[in-house]
Amino acid sequence: MTYDKDWALRWLNDFGERVQENKQLLSDLDQAIGDGDHGINMARGLSELKKAFAEKEPADLKDVFKTAGMTMVSKVGGASGPLYGTAFLNMSKAIDSDTIDAVGLTKVIEAGLEGIEKRGKSHAGEKTMIDVWEPVVHALHQEDLTDDVVDAALQKTKDLKATKGRASYLGERSIGHLDPGAYSSALLFHAMIQTEVS
Repeated sequence: MTYDKDWALRWLNDFGERVQENKQLLSDLDQAIGDGDHGINMARGLSELKKAFAEKEPADLKDVFKTAGMTMVSKVGGASGPLYGTAFLNMSKAIDSDTIDAVGLTKVIEAGLEGIEKRGKSHAGEKTMIDVWEPVVHALHQEDLTDDVVDAALQKTKDLKATKGRASYLGERSIGHLDPGAYSSALLFHAMIQTEVS
C-alpha cells in the first residue's frame, strides 16, 4: 500500500469534517475538565487548514503535513494548537519521498507522537491525547490498527486521573471523564483508517 499527497489531503479534510460534526461534544468534554474551548479551537483551525489547502495545493506529501502543522500552530488557541502543530510538523520531517508505504506510515505517526511527548513534556497514562496516539503507534507496528483499537484507547482515558494540563487541577475529579484531546485524536485516526488509499 502506498500513501501519497492526495491520500493525506483526503485524510485531513475528513478529519476536519469529523471535528466540525463533533465540535459541541469536544467542547462539552473540555467543559467538564478543561476550559471548554477544544471543539471551537479545533474546528476553527481545521477550517483554516481547508482554506489553506484550497488556496495553495501542497507540493507533495511532506508539504501537506508541513502546511497542517504551521496552520494548527498559528490558528488554534489553547494547548491543542501547539501539540497538533508539533505532531504534524514532526510527521512532515519524517517523510523523504512522494509516497510512503505502511512501514513509512508507522514511522510518520510515531514521529508525530514523539513531537507531542516532547512539546507537552508528557507520556502515556496522564490522560492526554498521547493515550490514543501511543496505542495507535503500537497497533501500526503490529499491522493491526482498527477502529476498535482507537475506541478502546479513547475509552481508557475515562478511568485515568489527569496529571497534565488544566485537567490536572481537578485531581481525582478528572476521573470518569473522557479526555477531549484524546477524543479529537480518535477522530483523527478514525479518519485515517477510513481514508481509502487511491
